[in-house]
Amino acid sequence: MQLMQSKNLNVNENCGVVYYSFPAFDSIPFVRHGFSTRIGGVSGGIYESMNLSHSRGDKKNAVDENFKRFCNAISVDVNDVVISAQEHHTVIYNATRQDCGRGIMREKGYSDIDGLITNQPGVVLCTQYADCVPLFFADPVQRVVGTSHAGWKGTAARIGRLTVERMCSDYGCKPENIIAGIGPSIGVCCFEVDTPVYEVFQAMEEADSTCFIHKIRDNRVIKYHVDLWEINRRILINAGLAPKQITVTDLCTRCHSDVFWSHRANGSKRGSLAGFISMY
Repeated sequence: MQLMQSKNLNVNENCGVVYYSFPAFDSIPFVRHGFSTRIGGVSGGIYESMNLSHSRGDKKNAVDENFKRFCNAISVDVNDVVISAQEHHTVIYNATRQDCGRGIMREKGYSDIDGLITNQPGVVLCTQYADCVPLFFADPVQRVVGTSHAGWKGTAARIGRLTVERMCSDYGCKPENIIAGIGPSIGVCCFEVDTPVYEVFQAMEEADSTCFIHKIRDNRVIKYHVDLWEINRRILINAGLAPKQITVTDLCTRCHSDVFWSHRANGSKRGSLAGFISMY
């Protein structure tokens, strides 16, 4: 398999595990992060090989081993991972050392968590994906990191801005110091929606005609394509981040479903990707 190279992200391989990272985050000495691919795990069958979800029907021991391998690849401790409990909402949770192990070593014990932030070293934040937009955050001044899951509903509800606001209110961050990454996810090329969803995005101040592609048949619009990457970028700019502080992916998960898990390409019988970020 030939890995997709990116103009904006780094592609990495460590002990057979392949993952992508953001150059701006890689340049911060105390931040460790990565976004997974399908490559480097031990799962078999429809989950081959790097499946990072216990809820898809895969064998638990295989998923546990996948987490261990991925964490080893990005030099974090699997025992320190805290996994979100995503419901396509905008609840953001402040993770601490007491949360380490949630979702892997023990039950999560919470629900409806689509964003995680922390200012504590050694806490490894993890959110899970299969086309939805992963958002990564780091403030190298206050030493705060975060990750949020921006599905179309989370994007429309501006979870990116809410994450920035929580980093500022809870940990004293300033938007101008925060860097952000918009990770591999479904691109405008493939994110096709019906009229009701299109109208939700059309009503957003962050969206204009450049954020949409109209699919026309017999001189009428039958479907719409929405640019979630650009809308999330604008949401972050409106939250106070400088455009140069935001890195946007150029890799569509559906277009490259041999490298990434994609719900649109693979359906419900599939594995999941995951994004990880921590400080040490």
